[in-house]
Amino acid sequence: MTTTTQAPAPVPGSTAHSDGGWAPIQTRSERPRSFHAADFERPSGREVNWKHTPVDRLSPLFENVDGDAEAVTVTVTAPDGVVAAPKRAADAPRGEVFVPEDLAAAIAWERAVEALHVRIPASAELSEPVVVDVHGNGGLTHANVLIEAEPNSHAIVLLRHSGSAQVAANVEILVRDGAHLTVITVQQWADDAVHAASHQARVDRDATLRHIVVSFGGGVVRVNPSVELAGTGSQGELYGLSFSDAGQHLESQVYLFHKGAETRGDVLYKGALQGAGARSVWIGDVLIGPDAVGTDSYEANRNLVLTDGARAESIPNLEIETGDIRGAGHASATGRFDDEQLFYLQARGISEEEARRLVVIGFLSEIVQRIAIPELEAELSAAIEAELMEGTAL
Repeated sequence: MTTTTQAPAPVPGSTAHSDGGWAPIQTRSERPRSFHAADFERPSGREVNWKHTPVDRLSPLFENVDGDAEAVTVTVTAPDGVVAAPKRAADAPRGEVFVPEDLAAAIAWERAVEALHVRIPASAELSEPVVVDVHGNGGLTHANVLIEAEPNSHAIVLLRHSGSAQVAANVEILVRDGAHLTVITVQQWADDAVHAASHQARVDRDATLRHIVVSFGGGVVRVNPSVELAGTGSQGELYGLSFSDAGQHLESQVYLFHKGAETRGDVLYKGALQGAGARSVWIGDVLIGPDAVGTDSYEANRNLVLTDGARAESIPNLEIETGDIRGAGHASATGRFDDEQLFYLQARGISEEEARRLVVIGFLSEIVQRIAIPELEAELSAAIEAELMEGTAL
């Protein structure tokens, strides 16, 4: 009698193991990628890239249906020649670096047939930011944005989100040789909004990308940037700022891939949390590839928990595949107020309430000051003040 053994069925979020079984995918670079939604399982919450996310609250984004054309209103403010004709999936350079990593991104790729193409011409130096304002009117929608900074250009692109909607969005970023590009995405949604965004970027030779995620509003906001430092001498600065209130879930899974030689990476995300059920999730993955000699890289996440019932999850990961680097490291810290700081301020006649306010503002202002748009910096500082005032009323 011949006995045959059948390999177990694959488990979502796993990869084939040498013994014929299946092992969980832990490394970010090994995650499956596809333009086809049918290639992804619906998230259960057990997968490594979903286990910290309230997948039930994101469930509308996992339905492969057409969105509502009236769900959002998009307004673009830009100089002539910057916004090019929309790009379909087969139109270069769309898809040059972006390939969906999860179901929501794949559905958005399929359903939003055309992508808004923001193109910074070669050697252009824009004195004002390009602003893409997305206001939610209610309903489900999908979106694709292609941001292309041609060689030796300098520009800032600001993506602003407000109102109420259920949005799955993909943002593809191409930073050509010698270009300097800043991309800022600000989430100031209404409390019932749901937003899942996948940002994927490639930075070429001697180019710099500064990518900043600011999340204050929304019920569930998940913005995941992935940046490949492909060219020799390329640089990536990835910063984040969040303020989570009661019932809010604010999340970023950050991936920085040092692929080229002599690359430099700086990742710093900061968050504050207050109120019952306030939650933030930060997962930082840095991969220094075998050809990334001379790399200098550091990532850090720091969270300030202001009240009981709030929780921050912080998971830094670092992989190094070459020994010839300048330096690499990571750090994570989550805690409450520093008693010594409060004592120092109170000893100088400042009330406890005002001392706490100053500590929080000082903690978060490090990120605000890196935005380089004075009007937006002032607006975000005021928003932080408003969040703190709201917290005192809890």
